[in-house]
Amino acid sequence: MISSKTSFIALIGNPVSHSLSPIMQNAALQYLGLDLIYIAIPCKDEDLELVLNSLKKINCKGLNITIPHKEKVFKLCSEISPVASKLKAINTLKLNSEKEWSATNTDVEGFIYPLKTLNLTEKQSVVLGSGGAARSVIQGLINLNLSKISVVARNKSSLDELIKNFENQIKLQGLLNNDNQAQNLIEEADLVVNTTPVGMKTAKNEMNILPYGESFWRSLNSKTIVYDLIYNPAPTHLLKFSANKGCTTIDGLQMLIAQGLKSLSFWTNGLEVPFNIMNDSLKNYLKNK
Repeated sequence: MISSKTSFIALIGNPVSHSLSPIMQNAALQYLGLDLIYIAIPCKDEDLELVLNSLKKINCKGLNITIPHKEKVFKLCSEISPVASKLKAINTLKLNSEKEWSATNTDVEGFIYPLKTLNLTEKQSVVLGSGGAARSVIQGLINLNLSKISVVARNKSSLDELIKNFENQIKLQGLLNNDNQAQNLIEEADLVVNTTPVGMKTAKNEMNILPYGESFWRSLNSKTIVYDLIYNPAPTHLLKFSANKGCTTIDGLQMLIAQGLKSLSFWTNGLEVPFNIMNDSLKNYLKNK
């Protein structure tokens, strides 16, 4: 029940109308019995500082930050966690005792959640894409002790920057998507992770295509785990294609929920919600949509 004492948590980004976070976070807040609601607030680039400074002055208890603000929000925070600094991306804020924004990033823990039950130590992986999501994925793979991490991307400058970002932690192999060696990487990979937006359900995107085209995937074999960070549609064309090859597949919904759980714990100083509370709320919502 929303009353005159109810506070709120918000998602800040542009666009945000497609987000599933309000569905799962409100289910979790209700489960915990907290007098809090979770809403989505669209925010243009030029309004970010004004919006964040305004939210400090009212009954806002925390924020999620999404595209395109994950890097720009750094200058508006007084405390930044080591993982957010390392990834150069922030996705979660809360007000500290000085009423200033304290920041962290829960994407790494979200990403590795569905992989924790698998033994990937000393295994080989391929990451597709070189944007912000790829940084979280690579950090997660390092945490899981994979022996070889290769990155395949379209953009050479962002690929080079990404590899440099991790040079003190692990030696990454970087290839452009039209490099013939990519076929060997796909064939030998124990895990392939798609961080590109190819296959995402939007008004503009064609969903029935594979990242880097059909021929890129011709050497994929059944022992490979294929993880697509996209959660809408479920399954994506990539995951359908991979399942038909006999691969184990993982969609982005588990990562979305797990990073949301970690954000909620950050806002509430350690309170935890069972994974199934958020998972069931999303499944029911998507089934009835």
